[in-house]
Amino acid sequence: MKLPVIKHLTNFIEQNDQDYILETIETLEALTEVPSLKDEELDVIGELISNLYGAVEVDKMIKDGTPKKEALNIFMKRVLGSIDQ
Repeated sequence: MKLPVIKHLTNFIEQNDQDYILETIETLEALTEVPSLKDEELDVIGELISNLYGAVEVDKMIKDGTPKKEALNIFMKRVLGSIDQ
């Protein structure tokens, strides 16, 4: 996951609507079923999906009252914590 990408997507959600992100996730998940995709291509799609889900999580925290910068930091700490374990 890339914090700059998640931050950019969070800004996109604020300016537009979360539904665009959710529909993009659905589209990318459907693409993973294409049998001719190479592992590298699946890795890229997986990374995009992860970043999109990350932005949705951060947006949820913001809507629950957490300041944006703090929400981004909390999310990344949670991600890094799960990687370390």
